[in-house]
Amino acid sequence: MKFREAIRDGTLQAMDQDPSVFLIGVGITESRAVWGTLAGALERYGPDRVVEGPLAENALTGMCLGAATLGMRPVIIHHRMDFTMLSMDQLITHAAKWRVMFGEQQTVPMVVRAVVGRGWGNGPQHTQSHHALFSHVPGLKAVVPANPHDAKGLLIGAIQDEDPVVYVEHRWLHEDEGDVPAAYYATPLGKAAIVRPGSDVTIVAVGPMVSEALKAAPALAEAGLSAEVIDVRTIHPLDTETIVASVARTGRLVVADADWGPCGVAGEVVATVAEQALESLRARPVRITWPHTSVPSSRKLEAQFYPGAAQIQAAAFTTCAGARDKELVPNTVKPFQGPF
Repeated sequence: MKFREAIRDGTLQAMDQDPSVFLIGVGITESRAVWGTLAGALERYGPDRVVEGPLAENALTGMCLGAATLGMRPVIIHHRMDFTMLSMDQLITHAAKWRVMFGEQQTVPMVVRAVVGRGWGNGPQHTQSHHALFSHVPGLKAVVPANPHDAKGLLIGAIQDEDPVVYVEHRWLHEDEGDVPAAYYATPLGKAAIVRPGSDVTIVAVGPMVSEALKAAPALAEAGLSAEVIDVRTIHPLDTETIVASVARTGRLVVADADWGPCGVAGEVVATVAEQALESLRARPVRITWPHTSVPSSRKLEAQFYPGAAQIQAAAFTTCAGARDKELVPNTVKPFQGPF
């Protein structure tokens, strides 16, 4: 399946399995149905479970909070991650705190699908990631699928979870293809995946940087460096055990995150390794993140803004003495094809 098809498959199966699951959002009933990820849902379940909401994100999130406390499992859908900023009070001040405020007697099983845009001149206000914001908040969970298998599995896992979960969905992965079981399954939250074993350097990657790390790894192998690639999958709670164990074996760390660097997930990974496995490090860790500036609208600038395989390869060379003069693999991130 393609990534977007896997999201649709997981959504429909979850709604089939549990009648308490419903969808709500702005523009989710129009013909394209969120780039095909909800195609057929309205016809299959009707307007009571596929709800076209008003352009009022904070109010929609409050509705979902109330519904979740009364036994429903809402999935609120934002076409852009940026729109979640309008609902932060309900999400952070209320939904994330509900379980602890009511002594574990009431949970808030809701999912926020937040799509990260890219390309087509979306620019500073429609192409932000911000996933580190949600990984900072107690009571919230946050997942970032990197392939079609986890696009389905993490969505189902998030819907099944008893806590509010932010599902960070990178738009430019929608056309990626991969093996996806037809069965109903959940990818466990809070568990990273070693997607390529290695022995010389650990590359911890988030979201679309996973595929870039997997592109860099063969080039590193040609230079005699064995890279272990970890897909974090869940950024909160972070699977520090898998990461630390890997660095203890390799002695070197590169973190590639599809977000800004300061106060981000990449910094958290480095800090965790420094606290728990400093004696294992043979070289300083390196972070590969977005430049600390607003996302540009120009395609020419975009090409320079987003890091990829070449930067990951160069960072691995930096941590491994004697390999810096090797030729770098070119960045091969395919251009965003649209639609908007």
